[in-house]
Amino acid sequence: MQLFGVAPSRLSLSYGDGVRARVIIGVILILVGAVWFGQGIGAIGGSFMTGDALWAVIGAVCVFFGAALLLGARRAPRARGR
Repeated sequence: MQLFGVAPSRLSLSYGDGVRARVIIGVILILVGAVWFGQGIGAIGGSFMTGDALWAVIGAVCVFFGAALLLGARRAPRARGR
């Protein structure tokens, strides 16, 4: 059986793919969160978010979860034999 023209065995993720995805998503969350935090506290202007404390809180939460993903990726158990 094929899903979207690809055999199911080709859709499975390996250990490295999961760690790589965590790192990529974590970095994106940190960068976006830092921008939102900066706009929320008024350090970065030019947006409807500038000076709105809600965006500072949302940005801080994004940075927190991004850092948690990076730490989780770093502490992920290594695959045996690698």
